[in-house]
Amino acid sequence: MTLTLQLPNADGALARYALRNEAPARLPAQKVAFNRIAYSAAHVVVDPRAAIDPWLQCAVDWDQTLAYRRHLWSLGLGVAEAMDTAQRGMGLDWPTSLELIRRSLDAARDVPGALLASGCGTDHLVLEDVRTIDQVIAGYEAQMAAIEKLGGKLIVMASRALARVATCPADYERVYDRILSQARQPVILHWLGDMFDPALKGYWGSGDVDAAMDTAIGIIQAHPDKVDGIKISLLSKEKEIAMRRRLPASGGSDGQGVRMYTGDDFNYAELIAGDAYAGAAVQRQSDALLGIFDAIAPAASAALAELAQGHVENFRAILDPTVPLSRHIFAAPTRYYKTGVVFMAWLNGHQSHFTMVGGQQSTRSLQHLCELFRLADAAGVLQQPDLALHRMKILCALQGIEN
Repeated sequence: MTLTLQLPNADGALARYALRNEAPARLPAQKVAFNRIAYSAAHVVVDPRAAIDPWLQCAVDWDQTLAYRRHLWSLGLGVAEAMDTAQRGMGLDWPTSLELIRRSLDAARDVPGALLASGCGTDHLVLEDVRTIDQVIAGYEAQMAAIEKLGGKLIVMASRALARVATCPADYERVYDRILSQARQPVILHWLGDMFDPALKGYWGSGDVDAAMDTAIGIIQAHPDKVDGIKISLLSKEKEIAMRRRLPASGGSDGQGVRMYTGDDFNYAELIAGDAYAGAAVQRQSDALLGIFDAIAPAASAALAELAQGHVENFRAILDPTVPLSRHIFAAPTRYYKTGVVFMAWLNGHQSHFTMVGGQQSTRSLQHLCELFRLADAAGVLQQPDLALHRMKILCALQGIEN
């Protein structure tokens, strides 16, 4: 049976589209241990029935939110909790984030081998009131204490407050020296480029990426035993490769070296495959901490299982078709990528509605979402094509397009 519907093209003209109905990537019959650590930054599911002002308040559907985390764990993926994919800093406030972390940690205890790391930042501070580095340090310390009290592993998120008040690299060195010195276990550092958050422009004390990288590397080299790895999201494979070759070969959470966690949602397939498959003299590879893995979780899991078995061509055959989809989801303005992630969760039946914290479902156009649907179909990541088609027809009908 051919599944078809009318969709608007980029110019708004309607055209009939037939789903390719590509078979989703199959998971191996027996669970395969990955040879990469792979975290999916996970989205939150809101409660659309809550009697709140949706632009100003946040009501989480805890059951569906935690069910999605169990889905990620069942696929062998870790969960990076309360990060920007969960709309941290774009509607998800610190008290709700801490409750999310608490509930996820509780849920993880029932899942053998579940990986979970949680975002620790300074977003509870009123940005306009922050004037000193000491205020930033105190902000980080407050969230560190709260998360570590729950037994959580930290992802030390880039701080808008620090970017606001820091005047030189030494200010960053002072903050991170203080935080890393106190951490109970190795942390994951977080470098989010200004394409993801304009308020982070000039992070690490310089607008020049190479100079900023020098500062970050210096901080890591000063505390190799307190840094599990660094997640960078610069959308530049060249910068990531250059940095991962400079990371300490000792230290980290397992003593085998500080890891590079790719956050490059444009080039993740080749970065995870690594230098060994490119014939490089210095062979390193990236682990993963990616927002796109939320949207393509079964494909990511199947691909990582192939890589773990040495089947690099199969790994690329599964992941490469998802890259055009990811580049579309993360297209400028990149900070609105969360809309595409939640849209995919709705299409695939992981939540019953397409509503987001702060009404953020409105940040992408109908044409953008229709192209996302076509690319998801081409990538074979629509898990239930008939359901996805039905929900696309609902979306189109809301915009005056009857099918």
